[in-house]
Amino acid sequence: MSDLAKPDPSAAAVSTSQALVDLEDVCKTYLMGTEEVHALAGVSVSFEKGGFWAVMGPSGSGKSTLLNLLGCLDRPTSGRYLLNGADVSLLDDDELSQLRLRELGFIFQSFNLIMQLTVQENIELPLYYLGWEASKSAARARELADMVTLGDRLRHKPAELSGGQQQRVAIARALANDPWVLLADEPTGNLDSSTGEQIMDLLCELNSQGKTVILVTHEEHVASYAKRRLHLLDGVIDRIEGEDDAK
Repeated sequence: MSDLAKPDPSAAAVSTSQALVDLEDVCKTYLMGTEEVHALAGVSVSFEKGGFWAVMGPSGSGKSTLLNLLGCLDRPTSGRYLLNGADVSLLDDDELSQLRLRELGFIFQSFNLIMQLTVQENIELPLYYLGWEASKSAARARELADMVTLGDRLRHKPAELSGGQQQRVAIARALANDPWVLLADEPTGNLDSSTGEQIMDLLCELNSQGKTVILVTHEEHVASYAKRRLHLLDGVIDRIEGEDDAK
């Protein structure tokens, strides 16, 4: 998508498998007082490189827990999580932070933009933490702003943008480090239906360019854009629907 150099990849071993993300009998248990809550109870699934997945299920099914684990924001209680061949459970907190920064892109329902920063500064933020030179990060931000049709809004602040424009800024920021995986948590949840369709079309375009997209949603219409749909129920996989009926 860009001829600008990506930061050096993680030193973790690379798998020869086409699976970019592997979960092997992953469990996550929380202690609520004296009671154990099994948010995930033995989930095994492989997310292929270049795939487009929707994770669905009722409230309490484990969707958010799964997304937090995939995003290296939490650790499994047991089981293994392999990201491009690296066993995430073997990484310390600093290594997990670097993995998130270098290899994962996050898109949130509430956008999570910094209101005091301009569009350009919001997009550049991950590159600042990666130590990019100012001229190089500015060029990357302009490129991504153009890609999400906001090249004329670089000096604007989030409060001066519509909800759809703010989500486009958030997507551009998630792409700044050219991540392996885009993780989206209800990315259309705060948008009207027409704007939501535009955001989903953009995610489809990014997927067609080779990005792996994993999104959490409770909306069937949003899930219909995905090539595969993983349904969770009570912390386990209820079913996985394949590509034959994908939109």
